[in-house]
Amino acid sequence: MSELTIEVPTPKPSMDEMRPVLDAGLKEAFPGGMLKWRWEGEVMHLWGPGAKATIALADGRLVGRAELGPPASLMRPVIEQKISQVMKKAAL
Repeated sequence: MSELTIEVPTPKPSMDEMRPVLDAGLKEAFPGGMLKWRWEGEVMHLWGPGAKATIALADGRLVGRAELGPPASLMRPVIEQKISQVMKKAAL
């Protein structure tokens, strides 16, 4: 099991503005429905083959935390890059 944390600073005070950008960005970055997510209040919960994650706003930062098992752990660099890009776009 591999752990992954991504932190992106943001001036936005709530997830309200970032939610549609995160949703659209993830649909584009992970086409085909392999990655699924749902919102629970201000926290986005994500899951896919071998992966569970959350994205939340904490102290002026978007914080993504994931646990990657096989097969997701084998794709860690790609997953990290795609999630980082989506989070950076949403944080602007």
